[in-house]
Amino acid sequence: MTRSRTSHPPLHGARARARAGAGGGQASARRGGTFVLAVAAIAAFAAPAAAQDRAIVEASAPSDIAVTVYRDPDRRVGQELDTRFPRGFAMISETRTVTLPPGASRIRFEGVAEGMIAVSAIVTGLPGGTIEKNRNADLLSPAALVDGTLGNRVTITRTNPGTGKARSEDAIVRTRADGGLVLETEAGYEAVRCSGLPERLTFDSVPDGLSAQPIYSIDTRDPAGGTYTVTLSYLSWGFDWEASYVATVLDGGDQDDLRFDLVSWLTILNDNGQSFPDAELMAVAGRLNVVSDFRRLASPPAAAPLRLTCYPLGSTATGSPVPTFDDNLQSRAIVVTGSRVSADSYEMAMAPPPPPPPPPPPPPPAQVASEENLGDLKLYRVPMAVDVNAKGLKQVAFLREEDIEGELTYEAACYPAYGSKGDPRPAALQIETVNDEDHGLGVALPTGTVAVFERGEAGELLVAEENIRDYAAGQDVELALGASGQVFAGCFTFDGFDPRERPGEPVAMRAVLTNANPRPVDVRLLLGSPAVYEFDGIDARLRNGERVSSVRVPANGSRELRWTARAIAD
Repeated sequence: MTRSRTSHPPLHGARARARAGAGGGQASARRGGTFVLAVAAIAAFAAPAAAQDRAIVEASAPSDIAVTVYRDPDRRVGQELDTRFPRGFAMISETRTVTLPPGASRIRFEGVAEGMIAVSAIVTGLPGGTIEKNRNADLLSPAALVDGTLGNRVTITRTNPGTGKARSEDAIVRTRADGGLVLETEAGYEAVRCSGLPERLTFDSVPDGLSAQPIYSIDTRDPAGGTYTVTLSYLSWGFDWEASYVATVLDGGDQDDLRFDLVSWLTILNDNGQSFPDAELMAVAGRLNVVSDFRRLASPPAAAPLRLTCYPLGSTATGSPVPTFDDNLQSRAIVVTGSRVSADSYEMAMAPPPPPPPPPPPPPPAQVASEENLGDLKLYRVPMAVDVNAKGLKQVAFLREEDIEGELTYEAACYPAYGSKGDPRPAALQIETVNDEDHGLGVALPTGTVAVFERGEAGELLVAEENIRDYAAGQDVELALGASGQVFAGCFTFDGFDPRERPGEPVAMRAVLTNANPRPVDVRLLLGSPAVYEFDGIDARLRNGERVSSVRVPANGSRELRWTARAIAD
């Protein structure tokens, strides 16, 4: 387009100069405004252009995976493993390959754990480092398909229930899937599933950015481009583990020389919807100090459903008839007929059987996880690659010891404040050993559950199932078996008051121990803390922070003890 220029007669004097000056200022202002608008327009289109120029790169599937599982730091001893809402976590490392073009690019890691804590993710191996990190919030779902196809064409297919014929036509999605779906067809606007006919939607393609698996993406820049091996490491919520022990008491032992076998399994829980095949699996035992709220930071991506209902198809009043069965079918017999056996077949039947096949070779020894030190914690490394399946449990052996030396102990408490005039209480029965190599152990025992079996003439029978706390190497290990049905203890105070209420005043104590076993037993009598009480008239030693006395009770007999206790004044 050409601009026409109009000639004007020259102006003279100051008036002319004033007009010329005013016109020149307006022209300068117009030129300045045009320049500012041009710069603003360039700036407005520069950012989207740069974003559009960023190449999208899909990382390869993981070639190597390492999963290190940490227990729920708030789960106490005796608290069961929560298989529905586990509160432990895992450190996941994935090795992948990416091919970057020159310049800026966005790398997409598909298939990360849905419980991924994005702020903990680290990507190493890129020459340009990481510029920006993103976590996709939406997964491929019916609602996401509709929202991503807004304004585009889909195919709607309706089936006539009477004839069974299906008719398809093109339609344009005009609303989002947040309450109802409206399509524009040749007949006009209509709501899906409000025609009274069975309907379905068909999409030509998946909208950009949607995936059936969670995606983690980063922005990077590489001036030259190339193929690189990168490692993605991150924390993930929704894991947990515990130890499961099986102790088998061997037949033929006595109270002072009891032998048992101990097998333990790592029970790994993965509550995420993603599996980790052929992974290097590790578990960390011990209590970690965790201050972050991993559950809030994880926030797994959502897969929103498409809820569209207008007319119910059918009703509860009508439906398929109740099936009936012919009772006479049960009375029909099956007739088996025989044929004449020839002499040759009879001789073949009487021939000696072939020799049995050789026995199969013995199975190879089971592989168990090895123990390593990790600061004050213990790390158990599984020696072979395993599959950590989605929504599943995995058990791996990490301890297998035989012929462990131990002893069977009876334990009863008789504290000054527990004076009673009621019936005697059963003594606690437990297996005790020392966690060292001399007794057949010498390894750390993480917390978990223990099932105790006794081997006898009838086979192995379950006798107890209890919880076990963490035991370090060198500590005394106690496996509780429950209350004894043969040994009882009665505790009495003669003066009838709590000595803590009268510090310095002695209280007379009496304990009666009975044993219904055909052999004598040793009972450990717990007296109380030496920081609270002083004891006279009884032999006692210090064990686990309190005074205890060992008492031998004869077979089918009883034993009575008397002593005095005095509360220590503050």
